[in-house]
Amino acid sequence: MYEKILVAIDTSAIGDRVFDIALKLAKIGQPNLMLVHILSEEAEESPINYWPMIGTDIGTNPEMMKEYHQLWEKFEQECLQMLKSKADKAKELGFNTEFTQLRGNPGRELCKIAQKWNADLIIMGRRGHSVFSELLLGSVSNYVIHRAHCSVHIVQD
Repeated sequence: MYEKILVAIDTSAIGDRVFDIALKLAKIGQPNLMLVHILSEEAEESPINYWPMIGTDIGTNPEMMKEYHQLWEKFEQECLQMLKSKADKAKELGFNTEFTQLRGNPGRELCKIAQKWNADLIIMGRRGHSVFSELLLGSVSNYVIHRAHCSVHIVQD
């Protein structure tokens, strides 16, 4: 079966489902697991989405920049803790598990880490965005399906 499964998770409910499905698949053959979270300013849970951008110039206001960096550091630590917690759970269940948190474009970063780690399978979620939204913004799952070097299992929202 699979020897190395890369599991792309985030802080959403779909991220929890992806993790649960990965654990079920890992029971077959006991593969190594790599849990990955990509920090991205485009993510729904990113601090940038809570920022009042209208009429402000965050780049020239030192107080706003300081506050944004504090929010980002908090976000980064919360995501890392979520990742560590899931890795600990997988280890408790007897799975050889690593984890990493990266920053950048989620699709590109997932494909790069999957290639570098030599994953056999990527398990990831797909949010139910509209066709129009995907045309404008693109889709992480669509990007990975078409560019990953290995098989991709998509968990629907």
